[in-house]
Amino acid sequence: MRLSLASLANRPLALDRSALNPGIVHLGLGAFARAHTAVFTEKAMELSGESGWGIIGITQRSDTVVQQLAPQDGLFTVAERGQAAAPLHVVSSVLEAVSGRDNPVLVVKRLALPSVAVITLTITEKGYRIDPQTGSLNFEDHQIQSDLAGNPPQTAIGQIVRGLQERCRLGVGPVTVVSCDNFPGNGELTERLVNAFAAALPAAEASPLMDWMDRNVTFPNTMVDRMVPATTPGDIAAVERELDLRDEAAVVAEPFMQWVIEDKFAGPRPRWEDAGAVFSNDVAAWEAAKLRLLNASHSLLAYLGLAASKKTIADAIAVESFRAASERMMFQDVLPTLHLPERLDGETYCKQVLARFANPALGHTTRKVASDGSQKVGLRLLTTVRANLDAGRTPKWAALAVAAWMHHVATTAAGELNDPMAAELHAALPTNRSPASVVHALLGVRNIFDDRLATHAGFAALLEHWYAIIDEHGLEGLGNEILHG
Repeated sequence: MRLSLASLANRPLALDRSALNPGIVHLGLGAFARAHTAVFTEKAMELSGESGWGIIGITQRSDTVVQQLAPQDGLFTVAERGQAAAPLHVVSSVLEAVSGRDNPVLVVKRLALPSVAVITLTITEKGYRIDPQTGSLNFEDHQIQSDLAGNPPQTAIGQIVRGLQERCRLGVGPVTVVSCDNFPGNGELTERLVNAFAAALPAAEASPLMDWMDRNVTFPNTMVDRMVPATTPGDIAAVERELDLRDEAAVVAEPFMQWVIEDKFAGPRPRWEDAGAVFSNDVAAWEAAKLRLLNASHSLLAYLGLAASKKTIADAIAVESFRAASERMMFQDVLPTLHLPERLDGETYCKQVLARFANPALGHTTRKVASDGSQKVGLRLLTTVRANLDAGRTPKWAALAVAAWMHHVATTAAGELNDPMAAELHAALPTNRSPASVVHALLGVRNIFDDRLATHAGFAALLEHWYAIIDEHGLEGLGNEILHG
């Protein structure tokens, strides 16, 4: 029997579904949103007694999630895996799932509902349609052009603007747009893209809309954190055995969950703080800590793990030297150069990160974490490299991570390198793949390394040293160098 309100009639849900009203439209209803934002929202309503924050979920590229959730009345289970995991939990905060691709007109109507006061997003970086050269909206994107031409909007930015335009026309209340995607300044970026789209409309549309937006719409920055691996058929089967119902929309997640939100709302909002969210006016500090401690260590373990033929992050951190390198990078390279936000203890956070990575139930593969490295190295690692060089310190362990990434690029076939810059990176590589030649060739890629880093002799020497160890001495030699070198 399939999970649904009817099949759960004799089992209590956290919320009384008959009393819920939609207050949130969420764009990008993937596994992360269901295991994070939907859980926070349900818990907030449960603890506060409010019932006006039901979620209307909009899918972006496919209708798979709609096919999973619609027969289940929006219900799905979250299966936590690892130490201190909570019991299986059926989440009841999603009221409706809509295919944005197939029903763009309905999406605009849902965004303009008077009861909706918050729009949340998890659309991944690709969904923002950013021009990499300008950092603003990519007006060469064919779907952006179509949305601007007045066709039913297919892009998330187009949907938001057309939804705001309809709210302006109807005279409904203010709304807050909350990006929950994993990059710094996500609210500021979303605001910049939305404003760019609105400004590109015909003047008769753009002027009143932008004036209304200035008075009625805000875009707070946020930082989100929860590891949510892809659900496998084995996960679905395990949930079915435990729940005694078939749930095609089940998600698996680690017990840890974090959400830091800038307190900048245009109107009402859920009491997410009751569910454990942190409201802060220093989101950037939280984001920097996550990027340079957790995300950087994730990348380091991924590239070292691939060099040593380790399949998962848990396998990689089980190698004593790799765990030591991660720990030393956080404590020796990052923490001394990082401004920590209030309420975050650096030492505790680092230990927590290592424990989370060691959770074998998550199954995060080194290859998946290593993907899109050209987009991650700068924010995760090079910021730490620069901060140490500025302080007259040697960024020994951050350099190891960068060298391991370079080795991954140089030893992976162009057709197999999962990176948007794969062709450019391989075009830069020399025929002679010696440590020095590879390091200097990749340092010359200006979309990643600025002039200062590219010409810094000390940094290049560190990279060459680590690259040679990885390339010529194998796991044993690399382990000895990390632990005893």
